[in-house]
Amino acid sequence: MFDPMCPSNAMPIRIGDKWTGMVVICLEDGPRRFNELRAPLRRITPKVLTQTLRAMERDGLVSRTAYDENPPRVEYELTTLGRSLFPLIASARAWSREHLGPLLMAREAYEEPEA
Repeated sequence: MFDPMCPSNAMPIRIGDKWTGMVVICLEDGPRRFNELRAPLRRITPKVLTQTLRAMERDGLVSRTAYDENPPRVEYELTTLGRSLFPLIASARAWSREHLGPLLMAREAYEEPEA
């Protein structure tokens, strides 16, 4: 059923987690510092943002540049691979715009106690 040459633990499903897609969008216009990412992602904790950025760096989606300054400065920037996610994100956003209403109604119906 699944191709053995493509093990599931190597799949870049990271975009489906809660924050990666939003970080990609935040980096769309160029490099940003850690706190510049936290501002638009108001509910993300520093720990979760750090974990997300490290995972994205490991997967080759972002590059991290540390500048030898006082105080230290670190910037995150999308790589070419990271920028290749834009069409996927655009498709997911379009699907959501079209289907969010029915999806929310289905969730609500599922949550209702049986009469």
